[in-house]
Amino acid sequence: MKSLTRRIIALTAATAAAISLAGCAVTTGNPTNDGGDAGATEQKDEYRVAYIARAQADSFAAWLANEMKLEAENYDDITIEVFDGQADDEIENKMIENAIANQFDAVIIQANNAAAQLPYIQQAIDAGITTITTNPRVEGLEGGNSVDADPYKQGAVVAELALDQIPEDAKVVVLNGPAGNFHSTARRDAWQTEFFDKRDDVEIVAEDIANWNKDEAMTLMEDWALANDEIDAIISMNDNMAAGALEAVKSKSDFDGILSYGVDGTPEAVLLIQDGLMTATSLQNARELAELNLKAVHDLLTGAEDEVNVDIGNPLITEDNAQEYIDLYKEAGLIEK
Repeated sequence: MKSLTRRIIALTAATAAAISLAGCAVTTGNPTNDGGDAGATEQKDEYRVAYIARAQADSFAAWLANEMKLEAENYDDITIEVFDGQADDEIENKMIENAIANQFDAVIIQANNAAAQLPYIQQAIDAGITTITTNPRVEGLEGGNSVDADPYKQGAVVAELALDQIPEDAKVVVLNGPAGNFHSTARRDAWQTEFFDKRDDVEIVAEDIANWNKDEAMTLMEDWALANDEIDAIISMNDNMAAGALEAVKSKSDFDGILSYGVDGTPEAVLLIQDGLMTATSLQNARELAELNLKAVHDLLTGAEDEVNVDIGNPLITEDNAQEYIDLYKEAGLIEK
C-alpha cells in the first residue's frame, strides 16, 4: 500500500502557486474604490478582491486558499489576489491595511485572531470596501458579511459519537487551536457540553494549545506520552493537530488502538480514518466555503444582495463513509488517484 505521504498530493505544490504573496508586501494596482459608505461599490466590468488567508502552513487554510483561487476563475468580472497571513496577527493586520490602501473593491478575511483583527476589519468596512469574514466569522462588526460553518455543531457531531466509543474511566488529551479563536473555542465548548459534562468518568490528563499546527501537536504529544503510560483518546479541535499527535505515538506499542477525533475532514484525516488510525472527524468543506464566498462577494459587489451571512454543513466522517470523501479529494486533485 502506498504511504500516506505519497497518497496525499501535497498542498504545498498546488497551494504554493495559489498563495504566491509573501509577508506584508503591498500589492500595487489601479485604485478602484473611492471609499465612502460601506458597501457602496460602483458597478464595473472587473472587481479586485483580496483574500487574506490565515496561514499557508495550516493544511485546511491552504486548501481553502487554493479553492478560492479556483472558484474565482468561474467569474469573468472578478480577479482575486491571495495573501498569506502566516498565522501572525501583525502581518494579517498589515495586509488588511494594505488592502484598504490599495483600494480593493472587496476583501475576504480569514482571521487568525478575531479580537486582534476586528478593528482592522472594521476599518475596511468603514472605508467602503465590501468585506466578508470567513472561517471564522468575526462577531461585533458593523456592516460586515460572513461565510462560515457552525463550529459548535462541528465539534458536537464528533463529541456525540465519542460518547459511546471512548471507554469507561478513560484518560484523554485535548489539543486546542489558538487562544481567542472563535472556531477553537466553540468546538471546545461543544466537547465540554456534549461529552465531558456527560462523561464525568473520563479524565483529561493533559490539555494545551497547539495553534492548529501539526508539529506543535506532535511535540506536545511526545511529552504527554512520556508522562502518561495510558492515553485512551486524542481529542483535537482540528485534524492537523490530531494527525501530529498520532504521528508522535505511531511507533509506541503502548498506544496501539488509541482513539483520535478531529474537525475539518482534511485529505490526510480521511486517509487516516480509512486506514483505521484516526477515529472520526466532521467535514468543513473548503470547496463549499469557497463557492459561497465567491458567490457572496459577487452578489454584494453587483448589488444582487445587500448583506450575506451563511453557514455550510458539518457531516460526520467515519470509517463507514471515508471513501466518499476520498473520492471527493481525488476529483479535486488533492489525493493521488
